[in-house]
Amino acid sequence: MIASLIGGTGLLLFGLRTLSDNLDNLAGARFRSFLGWATKNRLFGMGTGALIASLLQSSSAATLLLIGLARAGIVNLNQSIYLILGSDIGTTLTVQLIAFKIFDYALFFVGGGFFISFLSKKEKIKFFGLAVLGLGLSFLGLKIMILGMATIKDLVWVQQLFDRVLRFPLLGIVLGAIFSSLLNSSTAAVGIILAAATHNMIPLTVSIPLILGANIGTCTTVLISSIGSSFEGKRIALSHFMIKLIGVLVFLPFLYPFESFVLFSSADAGRQIANAHTFFNLILALLFFPFTGPFSRLIIRWLPATAEVDTFPKTKYLELELLQTPPVALSQSTKEALRMGEIVREMYQQTLTVFIDDNLELAEAIEKKDDWVDTLDREIKLYLTKLNHQMLSREEAAREIALLSMINDLENIGDIIDKNLLELAKKKILKGLQFSAEGLSEIIELHQMVGRNYDQMILAVEHQDLEAAQRVLKEKAVISQKERALHQAHIQRLHAGYKESIETSAIHLDVLTNLKRVNSHITGIIYPLLELKPPPA
Repeated sequence: MIASLIGGTGLLLFGLRTLSDNLDNLAGARFRSFLGWATKNRLFGMGTGALIASLLQSSSAATLLLIGLARAGIVNLNQSIYLILGSDIGTTLTVQLIAFKIFDYALFFVGGGFFISFLSKKEKIKFFGLAVLGLGLSFLGLKIMILGMATIKDLVWVQQLFDRVLRFPLLGIVLGAIFSSLLNSSTAAVGIILAAATHNMIPLTVSIPLILGANIGTCTTVLISSIGSSFEGKRIALSHFMIKLIGVLVFLPFLYPFESFVLFSSADAGRQIANAHTFFNLILALLFFPFTGPFSRLIIRWLPATAEVDTFPKTKYLELELLQTPPVALSQSTKEALRMGEIVREMYQQTLTVFIDDNLELAEAIEKKDDWVDTLDREIKLYLTKLNHQMLSREEAAREIALLSMINDLENIGDIIDKNLLELAKKKILKGLQFSAEGLSEIIELHQMVGRNYDQMILAVEHQDLEAAQRVLKEKAVISQKERALHQAHIQRLHAGYKESIETSAIHLDVLTNLKRVNSHITGIIYPLLELKPPPA
């Protein structure tokens, strides 16, 4: 019995991880770049969140992805909240599949997934095969656990525990939260509850508090991991936790009506568990959907944007032992450069916050990050100089040059932010100046256009994506044209005698110019990349 439970749980969790990782690979980086556009509409954003969780099969993984997107400036807190609401619905998909007793066909999934991945030469099909294999392993693990649970229901202490949960539903919520947090997966926890209910081990009255607790427990890992994160990460993690906690507290007085509703939905015990899990998250989404704006403002008030006390990010990928294998060393150097690019992206995004909120403390934190960028620039260059150039192929030598060009441009972008944009922001703050509403809106618009182009550049470098690289170059002319149009719009406001425009004219125009300069360095990173790969047929 113990071996079945431990082994089955291990297979279930490993299968879910394999499914998640390979569906994520199958979706590709373009899916992440799609999110910034998709979340402009709240309802569409919720659907996108459901899609993310369906791919990752973990609301915790979906929340961690959202934290990364928020740090990169692709989504804001308000957008993240309805993505979270959608992801909580999407993560119930696997439990619904389990309720169809599809685990009886687990070995077909395992065998089919293995042969698809083993026989295929195309990477995408391999990812699909491994995802099917992961799904099969999770079903197989659950089936093993079901067989192992057959004797548990006869244990006296188990029945006593269930009797206590019947009298004290809050105990069931706590137990469910602990169980889910230990497994780091509400899907796994609810799947196990479903398996137990299938053998009539747990009545629905006991299962519902456990399910509610499992929904809280899945947030704890992300909440703990966000302690050392940025304030955007802390806000998103807290938002997810508070949504679940408030939802459970709202449900507590209505457990018996909710149980009747679930009983009415199906006569099958397993289907009832799956439905309870789905209904809870659907109702939660409907309750919070109209209030995402006020809720996000409340979270921001609880966790205001302050200068973060960060430690210097030492190099993470530059191992001296790898220098004897130039292709691997170049790959590690690229990872370090992308890490440097993430810091520059954070600096760029937070600079806009300095302009909007007049936050001098945040400006000082951004200046500190420029020192990090300078150090990483130096360390990566030093590492590359230690490569044995006689061991480099022609293509590898070209990649080294492209990488050196990239980190040089990233360092230049950091300098533009530090020595130009932040100096302009300080001047505006110290003189007590304010942009006109139209002027600020135009700066935000150009800032976002350049930011999106930055994301496309990172996508192109990370995945050697020629289509993304071409989009970056096409956007250069569009951004230059937009900068000229915004320059002219500002001149027109000066002629119209706008007081704010007159006072901030020099700062405003310099900000536009420096944003255009940032974009020039973004496109500068792309040119060497295009020379490395042949043009598409």
